[in-house]
Amino acid sequence: MREIVLDTETTGLSPREGHRIVEIGCLELINHVSTGENYHQYIRPDIPMPSGAQDVHGLSDEFLADKPPFEDIAEAFLAFVGEAPMVIHNATFDMSFINAELVRISRAPLPTSQTIDTVSIARTKFPGSPASLDALCRRFDIDNSARTFHGALLDAELLAEVYLELIGGRQPGLVLDAESGGRDGKAAKAVEREARAPRPHTASEDELSRHKWFLEKIKDPLWTR
Repeated sequence: MREIVLDTETTGLSPREGHRIVEIGCLELINHVSTGENYHQYIRPDIPMPSGAQDVHGLSDEFLADKPPFEDIAEAFLAFVGEAPMVIHNATFDMSFINAELVRISRAPLPTSQTIDTVSIARTKFPGSPASLDALCRRFDIDNSARTFHGALLDAELLAEVYLELIGGRQPGLVLDAESGGRDGKAAKAVEREARAPRPHTASEDELSRHKWFLEKIKDPLWTR
């Protein structure tokens, strides 16, 4: 089963207000295990970067000036995603931006049915608790100390770990193999158990004799009728 964990950074909060994507980060999972394959791209938005957005992700107009526009990277992005489910934290937000960019270049939008929203999963599993990426990293003891700024690829990597915890831990279904490691990265050791001889269940001669004597004391037993 192939899944794509995805995150974006943008110039603002709504594509309806003209805001654009400035970074996309994706990584590939096969059967809930990272393959090491990823897609990462900075994108020139062709609009000025608001200071509030730059404070969040640290991407300036100067840095993005020589990056390609979305139409130049759309084909590679869509090819990487393919038809795989996209695991996204607050999928409505990211998909609204991705689809606005696709529609702008006359491409078909991606269906929301192709997304897995980890915010919805977290709110269902932990009702009333904070569901931000930072809060879930704290809950699952995932190291997010490198997250001084929001970054699409870094956030996708953190989200992949959060997602695996939300669906049942780093070893979903408790399926372990010889190369699986523990949470500390060390290989799990096989547990050696002492073999025991089977317990005898056959009746002894003395027990058989006593049983026969007992049956002879029963008057008019059902099994003789």
